[in-house]
This record gives sequence, C-alpha cells and structure tokens, in this order.
Amino acid sequence: MNVHVHINAKESYQVHFSSRAELCSPLDHSDVVGYWCRKHSHRKEKATMSRETISWSAALCIFSYFLHGVDMRNINAAYDKLRESPASQCGYLSCHPTKPNMLNVHLIAHTHDDVGWLKTVDQYYYGSETNIQKAGVQYIIDSVVDALIKDPEKRFIYVESAFFFKWWKEQTSSVQESVKKLVSEGRLEFIGGAWSMNDEATTHYQSIIDQFSWGLRRLNDTFGECGRPRIGWQIDPFGHSREMASIFAQMGFDGMFFGRLDYQDKDERLMTKNAEMIWHGSANLGKSSDLFTGALYNNYQAPDGFCFDILCSDDPIIDGKHSPDNNVKERVDTFLDYAKTQSKYYRTDNVIITMGGDFTYQAAQVYYKNLDKLIRYANARQVNGSNINLIYSTPSCYLKSLHESGITWPTKSDDFFPYASDPHAYWTGYFTSRPTIKRFERDGNHFLQVCKQLSAIAPKKSAEFEPHLTFMRETLGIMQHHDAITGTEKQKVALDYAKRLSVGIRACAANTRSVLNQLSVQSETSASTSETRSDYIFDFKICPLLNITSCPVSESNERFALTLYNPLAHFTDEYVRVPVTHYNYKVIDNKGVTMEIQLLPIPSAVMKMKNRSSNAQYELVFFATNLPPLGYRTYYIEKLNSPEEFLRPSFSPKKTSSLTVIGNEYIKLGFDTNGFLSEVTADGLTRIVSQEFLYYEGAKGNNAEFLNRSSGAYIFRPNKNKIHFVANQVDIEVYRGEIVQEVHQKFNDWISQVVRVYRSKSYAEFEWLIGPIPIDDDVGKEVITRFNSGIESAGIFYTDSNGREMIKRQRNRRDTWNVKLNEEVSGNYYPVTTKITLEDTTARMAILTDRAQGGSSLQDGALELMVHRRLLHDDAFGVGEALNETEHGKGLIARGKHLFFFGQSGTRKGISLKATERIVQIESLLPTWKFFSNMKSYNAEEWRTSFRNIFNGISVVLPKSVHLLTLEPWHLNQLLVRFEHIMEKGEDVHYSRSVQINVKDVLSTFKIDDMRETTLDGNAWLNETQRLQFVPDSEEEVYNSYATFSKLAKTVHLLSAAKPLLGVKYSDEALPSGQLGAESNRLKRNVHTGPFDSHKDDQASGPKGVDISFISDSDDKKYIIELSPMEIRTFVVYLSGY
Repeated sequence: MNVHVHINAKESYQVHFSSRAELCSPLDHSDVVGYWCRKHSHRKEKATMSRETISWSAALCIFSYFLHGVDMRNINAAYDKLRESPASQCGYLSCHPTKPNMLNVHLIAHTHDDVGWLKTVDQYYYGSETNIQKAGVQYIIDSVVDALIKDPEKRFIYVESAFFFKWWKEQTSSVQESVKKLVSEGRLEFIGGAWSMNDEATTHYQSIIDQFSWGLRRLNDTFGECGRPRIGWQIDPFGHSREMASIFAQMGFDGMFFGRLDYQDKDERLMTKNAEMIWHGSANLGKSSDLFTGALYNNYQAPDGFCFDILCSDDPIIDGKHSPDNNVKERVDTFLDYAKTQSKYYRTDNVIITMGGDFTYQAAQVYYKNLDKLIRYANARQVNGSNINLIYSTPSCYLKSLHESGITWPTKSDDFFPYASDPHAYWTGYFTSRPTIKRFERDGNHFLQVCKQLSAIAPKKSAEFEPHLTFMRETLGIMQHHDAITGTEKQKVALDYAKRLSVGIRACAANTRSVLNQLSVQSETSASTSETRSDYIFDFKICPLLNITSCPVSESNERFALTLYNPLAHFTDEYVRVPVTHYNYKVIDNKGVTMEIQLLPIPSAVMKMKNRSSNAQYELVFFATNLPPLGYRTYYIEKLNSPEEFLRPSFSPKKTSSLTVIGNEYIKLGFDTNGFLSEVTADGLTRIVSQEFLYYEGAKGNNAEFLNRSSGAYIFRPNKNKIHFVANQVDIEVYRGEIVQEVHQKFNDWISQVVRVYRSKSYAEFEWLIGPIPIDDDVGKEVITRFNSGIESAGIFYTDSNGREMIKRQRNRRDTWNVKLNEEVSGNYYPVTTKITLEDTTARMAILTDRAQGGSSLQDGALELMVHRRLLHDDAFGVGEALNETEHGKGLIARGKHLFFFGQSGTRKGISLKATERIVQIESLLPTWKFFSNMKSYNAEEWRTSFRNIFNGISVVLPKSVHLLTLEPWHLNQLLVRFEHIMEKGEDVHYSRSVQINVKDVLSTFKIDDMRETTLDGNAWLNETQRLQFVPDSEEEVYNSYATFSKLAKTVHLLSAAKPLLGVKYSDEALPSGQLGAESNRLKRNVHTGPFDSHKDDQASGPKGVDISFISDSDDKKYIIELSPMEIRTFVVYLSGY
C-alpha cells in the first residue's frame, strides 16, 4: 500500500492510497484522517461572536475603496465622476455569494501564459511553432471573452499585462467596450497586473516596482478602478522573496497566492494548517509591509482527472441520460472527495481550486462547458444533504471569504528560498544560469532610469519621446519574467530577449541624444532665448561593448568628448575607464583643467577574445569628481602628437620571496608567491584572507528517478559534491600608478581576473573573466569564486532580498521546520541579487555583485558565489535542452565584477562598514552613464567656451542615505517620483536616522503646482487606499499538529514539478516514508517564530531622532516628507502646463 503525497511547485498536495497500478485512478480519501488540535478551543467561539461586526466593517471598507477612482490621467475628475455614477460591481462586490455552514469551493478559471520560455514572446502570442508547444495567447483571450459575454455567471482571471495589451490594441472599439463591461462587472478580473509574472530570486526591486507600475498604469488608464488588481498571483516562480511580499503590501494589495515551495515545507504547512499566513514583509517597516499569503494546494493546475482543456486527455463529464458512458456520479464523487480532502489542511470552510494551467482555454467553451456541469451536478446534491457548494470565483473573492471568516492566522518572517521539488532537485542553479543576460538586464535597468530622467528633464519634449520610453519600459518588464532573467528559457528565446533589449536601448538612446543636445548646445547668444543651436549636433553615443573594453568612438577619433551623466540625487566621484588605442592622451575637464590620468593595458585574456572587433589596447583611467546629481559633466579627451613615454604602462615582476602588496591607506591586499590573494589589511585589522576559483562537476543522469537528477538550467546539483581547484599556481602581472594599483591574474586558459584598488576607495574590485568553459572531458562545470577568512561565523551568513533588506541564513537550517538535506551544497545556496556577508564580533566581510548569482557559506568564514555554469544535460523540468551557451562556435565568456569589503564589524570611526556598503551598492548599481561624441570639429578651447559642459538637474542635493528611486514623465504635465531611504535600522549611527526633505526644493528646476502621495506603484492615492486587515495568532499560543494515517504508509509519491503544467502528473518513484518533514520532523513551536518585533512602534534598535539638515525654510509644509529606514514614498507631481 502506498500513500501519494503531492507536494510542491509543479506539484499539488493530495493524500490518497492506491496500489502501484492505480496511480492515476480516482482518489479514495476514506483512509486518511487529518486533525488539528488547538490549545485554546474557545477562540472559534470568540471569532464567531464578532463575525457580524467584522463583516460590516469589511463591507464598509470595501465600499469606501470602490468609491475612489484612480484614473491618473485626471484623478480628481475620475473621482468626481464615480461619485455621481452607480458603484461599479467589480472586485469584492462582484463575488458570487457563498453559503453558510457549507464547504464553499472557489473554482478559479485561469491560464498561465509565460511571456517567453520554450517559444519567444511573439510566437506564444500568435500561436506559431506548434511543434514546440501548442500555445497561442491571442486565441485564449478571444475565446475567454466570447464565453464570458455569453454567460454572466462565469468568471476568469488574467495576469500578464504584456500579452493582454498586445491583444487589446488589435481589437475593434465594440470589442473593447464589451471587455470594459466584463471588467466593470467583475466577470473578467486582472490579478497581479504587472507586465509579466516576475521572478523573485534574480530580480532587483527597482525593476520589479517599475514593471508593476507600468502594467498597473495601463490597466488603470484603460479600465479605471475596476482594472486595479488587489491580489498577487505568483504561481510559477521558483521560490518567493520576503521583499516581494513587502512590495505587494506597499502597492496596496490585500494578499498574494503562490504555487511553488519546498516539498518539506509544504508538507509541514499543510499538516499544521499553516499554508495560509500573514507574511511580515520587512524587518523595518512594521505592519504596512504585512501581506496575507497563501500556498495553493494543487499548485495551479486542475486536480487529477479534471483538466477539461483541449490540451489535456482527461475525460469530459458525460451526462447523456441514456449514454452507456455516463460518468456524472463517478466524476462528481471524485471531485467532492478531493475538495473534502483539501479542506482538511486549511483553516476555514473555503477552499480554492485552480481550474487551468499553462496556456489553457484556447477553446474556452470546452473547459467552461464541463465546469458548468460539474457545478450544476455537485450543487444539485445539496437537496439530499451535501454540504459542499461549488462556485465560479476569483482569488480576490476567495480572500474576501477568508477575511470574513473572522479567525486568526499564523505568521512568517523569513522567505521561501531555496525551493526543492524533491530530495535531489534544489532549484538553485537558475540563480546563476545565463550570467550574461542577467548582467545585460541590469545594464538595461540602468539605462532605463537615465532615459526616464532625461525625458523628464528635457526642456522640449519631442513626440517620439513617449513611444521610445514606453518600448523600453515594456522590454524591461518582459525581462523580469520568471523564465527570462532566470536563464531558464531555450537558447533561441534568450537571444530574442537580448535582441528586444538592444532595440529598446537604441530607442531610448534617441531620447537621451536629443535631451543632451538641448541642454549642452546653447551658446551665449542663444541661451537667453533657450533656442537650440541646430548647427551643433553631437552624437552622445553609447558604447554597449564597454564590458569587453571596446568603444568605436574613443578608438577611432583623436578628439572626442566623454559626457558622464549621474542618475543619482547626490554628487558622486567615479574612477572612469575609457578604451583607447595608444598611451598618449590628454583629458581636460569643463573648466579647462588638465586631469591626472593613468594608462593600463587591456588584460590579455580580453584582447584574445574571439571576434572582439576592437583596436583598443589600453584603458585610460582618470578620477572624475563632483559629478552633479541628475546632471552631467563633460570631459574633452585628445590624443597627443608626441608620445609621453612616462605614461606607457609597465608591470612589476611577481615577487618570489615575499608578499606582493597593492592598496592604499584604507585597504591593502597581499598576494603570495603562488599568485593567490593571501592577506588583507583594513580598519586596523590584518587577517589571512584567500580567494580562489573552483568548479563543481555537474551531476548527469537520466532523470528517471530522484537520485539520477541532472544539473541543469533550473537545478544545481554537483556530482557527489565534487569540487576542483582550477589552479595551483597563478601567473600575475602587477601595475602600480597614482590612481589605481592592479594585479592581473591568469588561473588557466579560461579563467583570469584583475584585482584592483583605487586610490581613495576602501574596498577592492575583483573583475573576473570566465570562459569558454571546456567540456572536452564530457563534464559540465559550475564555476565559483570563494573567499576564505578566519572569521568565526558559526554557520551564519546574510544575503539580500532583491537588493534591499538583508536576511539571515544559517547553514543546514530552515527557520520554520527541521530540514532534511540530501544535497548539502545546493541545499544551502541562496539567491544573491546584490550582496552576501558574514561576520563575527571583530571582523566583517562582504561582497557586492554586479548581477544576480547563487551564493553560500559552506564553511565558517568562507563566502562563495557561482559566476558561470555550462552543463551538458537537461534537468527534465521542461526547458528540454542543456544549459550549454555558445558564442562564435565556442562556449560563452562571461565578465563581471565583485566588490570586496573587509573591516571591523562593530563601531568604527566615521561611517559604519554596513553604511559604506549600502552607499557603494547604490552607486555601483547606477554609476554614471557614459556618452561619447566626436570632437573633430572643435578644439579644446572652442569646446569649453561654446557649450554647456556641466549641468545639475536638481536644486537640493539629497543625503547619501536617501535615493531618488524614480523620476519619470507620467501623464500629461505629471511626474512620477519616488524617494527611498536605503539604510536599515541600526546600520549606522547617523545614516540610519529618519530624514526629512522638501520635495519642492529638491525639484525646484520643475514648475510644481501640486503633489499627492500614492501607493508604491503610483496608481492609487495612498490616503484613499484601505487594505483588508488580518489578525495574527497570539504570540503565546502553541499549536500541536498531527497527521494520522489509519493505514501504515510505506512510501509516498510527489507531484511532478516539470513544466508545462496542465493536469496533475505524479512521479513514478516512491519516496520512502519518513522523508517528509510532517511525518518525522514535527516542531512544537510558538506561532510567532520570527526573532524580530517589527510591529512594535519602539522597535528601532538604531538611533532615534530625525535628521532635519535637508529641510529648507519654505513655508509650504505639504512638500516636506519624512523617510524612515527602508521606507519608499511615491508621489505624483503636477507641473504647470507648457
């Protein structure tokens, strides 16, 4: 006898018994008893007594919400119009009524439409390449809309705005009006609403917020308040971040549901009825970041045997009265048994059952016809005593029912990483997969912010600005998709993503070129009239290949200008590197001052890259200071006729008997006689610290059983945890100058690195180059860099959550259950979006990354980051090809940077190390953007006197603890503006203080009429947004939870996690009993498990008080805002008409 426990990501959770030959037969749950004991039995009675009051309060809040329009083109007008018209029957007001004293089953008709995966975005939309996958999104929306129009009882949810608005613009006005009616009546409901369903491990919070803002704005502009989602729907991402919960909460969402979580975690939560919870999204923001969160029972596909889609092979409901195939009783019995079983693992008399899957409803009438029958025949049994009620529903209606139940809920304070779908499948490989596209996305976000700012600052707006900016916004929205930036798409799809982003950058470059010309090409005679000098047009070209030290403008021109645009709201200093062909150059700043420069050879490994079309042999380095906030400074660079031999770079030989040391007064690095880093001195500490490259052998197998899982695009699984050093001896060349000191390391023919310390920086830069990874030995390789120190970290380290708050990790541990690790390496890997750290009472070590990577601390004092991977086998989770990236017939080369910090962990003079890391983190995320212009027509003096070579875009410089996260054109005569506090509480005595600023003073270069605060996404007024409030279990309450099987279960079967997901698929392999947390790892613990008390007003561990040094004497107090640590505040700023 076997018990099937279907858990996890691409899996549902069910418990049933069957013989091995009956794995796909109808379920029989009669042998399963699950019960849940509460310590305080009177709580249910208390909740029941207050339910009427709670229901009235909820109804009042809901009614209040729907009385406030949110059309950001003219919010006030929309609000007035809505007050005069009947309330729209959408959202919570459109829900079908549930029945008291019954189990209400909320059927969710939905489709999950990947914005690229096995096929490109357009191929999925138009339905081409059916030999790869039968999926056409345009047919789905056509079909669903037609079905909804015909029957007002039906409901459908849609998620991916990228696809919907591609469809929308193709429709006639009459079809659009029909869809607007469906939305206004709540029959078609948008859930999530972002441009794509973003990944949560490898995405940066700035990009997440941007793509939600744009998707929600398009919905708001098109459908008004009824188009605004209130529920997050993250059903397919491969793990879930705490910052994502915080973002949803700050956008005004009431809740979020997801599908994938660790199979042990899911078992634990279902058996203890903790699958639905209040998630504390921030250790700094208090209740405003709390989000009700639910883990779906069956992931997001239909129950076994009930996928009625044309893509499935399950039997329909046959109700012919005299048909020999009539199966109504059998099908209804099975479905109701399923619903009753699911209800045993949740706390209320409501359950949510998803009826859909990947690209389902291409022929919606087929699915809906069978759902109609299922509902009709199931509910007909109520007259004979059935207490189960089936209704068409939506996630928001289900959440409404949970809220009205009036009970309390468990809480969670950590995140849902890493995710494992079986004992040997940890989805931690995608943290690093396709490292070059992960970096390209980060570059794309960088340029998007530059493009937004310059488009907003532009003295004159051209007609093409908005479409160019829109295309770039939407392209970056697509890049956040959970099969895009993750690197889990097919190779041809990855190339399509890269092509889209390249086109988007070129489109936005037209905006930046126009604006920079407007700002800089003004002579003294034209400045008074603000007329652009049309006879002076500069290129302001971008060089997208600077990552391989190549730029045609700097290489082919003897005189050129370099414009450094600073997208940050404070002055910055930056060491600038420019590819050049010789070593004799002169750099002049905007005042005519000749700059100190240093020439360095381009690393030999870069020079030898195949198909690198560049004449550059050197990098020209200079120190650019006082770069204006949201502004630029331009430098004139000229090649000298007479070579200055003292500028020719030369290297020092490696020492054979002592340390080779590079550094400055803040940090020094020592390299041993073998060429390895061996010692670091900083903050008065000298410690043994080493850095090395190693690689894991990728496991290879047939994936027929868990133990034979291959390492692939999703999965990181080292073969028997084998790890290899790449070198015992490192060749080094040392270059020393007044600006920077460098050690060029060659580890082998495919791994090299430059370690550098700039004159005034307190950290070191490790610029690595990996590839082509050799596979001649038929072994896939997963390459890591590892920093070893003597820090006594006791298994504890910290990683960031989407680039914001840091989360504590502990080796071989999970915060909410006793984990069993069959993969001790990959099971300890976590996503590192920007930073990983560890420390003890004396010393601290931190590494900042330039892209998302997987990382861990597998030994005390050691940090490792996976930088590149090349594998020869698929992991059988759907993508169908090995992660074997090639370029020009060879393996892909990746180049990137790590910023290395080391110093005292406690109090130190001046700024804390944590605060330094935060400031450098934002400055490395958004450094200056480099624009190059040919200057052959102007000598240095003509250039200096004829053009505006310095520009400051804001009037009041922000403190370094405050970041102007967003400045972009919004609707007509509007700006969307976000300010964020980048510090956490207690990170620094000064910088962790709350800060007050005057927005009007900061943006005084704009003619501001008014300003109003919105939710984080910028599409709803903050003071008119009310969220459903859920009550947590009391802290002192302890739950004892049990799962009792009336028959001994020797084995369990997990639900397959392989995509695409349509109906339930079971693993053939039986997992031995005792491998699940709920069976043998029962924890008796307080419901309040988190160590932080983020919901107490006096919780701050840092300094109290407000830094008021940035408040002006302005009398207009409405523009003065205060930012506490980690707080983001969003505003629509109204400008005077032009």
